Amino acid sequence: MTDSRKLTIPLLLATISVFGAACAKKKVAAAPPPAPQPAAEAPRSNPVQQQPTRAEARPTSAPAVAPSSRTPDAATRARIEELLAKIEDAYFDYNQHTLRPDAVKALQADSSELRDILKDYPDYKLTVEGHADERGSAEYNMALGDERARAAKDYLVQVGIPGSQLNVMSYGKERPVCEQHDENCWQKNRRVHIVAGATQ
Repeated sequence: MTDSRKLTIPLLLATISVFGAACAKKKVAAAPPPAPQPAAEAPRSNPVQQQPTRAEARPTSAPAVAPSSRTPDAATRARIEELLAKIEDAYFDYNQHTLRPDAVKALQADSSELRDILKDYPDYKLTVEGHADERGSAEYNMALGDERARAAKDYLVQVGIPGSQLNVMSYGKERPVCEQHDENCWQKNRRVHIVAGATQ
């Protein structure tokens, strides 16, 4: 029995050491994971992806700011001039600034197309000029010309032309189209005339 115990103890120790060595090998084999390499590569690829995104964002924001589009090109300005030439002067009764039916009809001509063009070019302006005949003082006729220009502007705003694109200017009796001293001539001078461009 003593011999069998002597044999059993070394055998037991050998089994434990083999079992322990096998467990230790398993732990060592499972310990080194290859995961750190993808983690190191991921940050390198992200900045490369972000740079094209920034480069793509630049061209899309640049065309949005186009100040030249706020004013018409030469062809569009020529069309505006044609429309203004078609719109006849609006005439007024003596000492009056209210629009007569014939004045309304004159302002209606081609004003809808003019409105449609001007809404696309907010920096482009028209000037509504008010005129009077030779009778009365210069100061009185300047005020009357201003009231006539404002009456015409109000009508054009009702048609849909933005008021910010319509300036008013009174010339009173300083720019007559007719210089004879009779009612027929005076009637031609009591008018509103629309021109392209802003007054300063």
